Amino acid sequence: MASYLHTMVRVRDLERSVAFYKVLGMREIRRREVPDGRYTLVYMGFDDNAHGQAEIELTYNWDQEDAYDLGNGFGHFAVGFDDVAAAVDKVREAGGKVTREAGPVKFGTTVIAFVEDPDGYKIEFIQRGTH
Repeated sequence: MASYLHTMVRVRDLERSVAFYKVLGMREIRRREVPDGRYTLVYMGFDDNAHGQAEIELTYNWDQEDAYDLGNGFGHFAVGFDDVAAAVDKVREAGGKVTREAGPVKFGTTVIAFVEDPDGYKIEFIQRGTH
């Protein structure tokens, strides 16, 4: 039996990224410092992974000075919320970037919104019970 474990993204400012994902309600599940490799891994998730929820692995390469190229193949993460508009407000209040306000998806009824994390990764907020 296989299970989805995590998605890894590279970040330039680890603590700023950790703080951003905490605004979404995630918590730091574990952290691994690798001095010989000059990197740090931080796993963010919504619980202790006892129920097999996937996590986001934030990889911080200590010597990275330039912004990462996000490429054109990555789409977005999706996170479910009971109240998408309230989640968007929290991101905005924390200084985050909202790229699409909460509202129904075009040609449908599912309430969504989009925000970006500090490195520009897109995150879709989906209101539970509307899709």
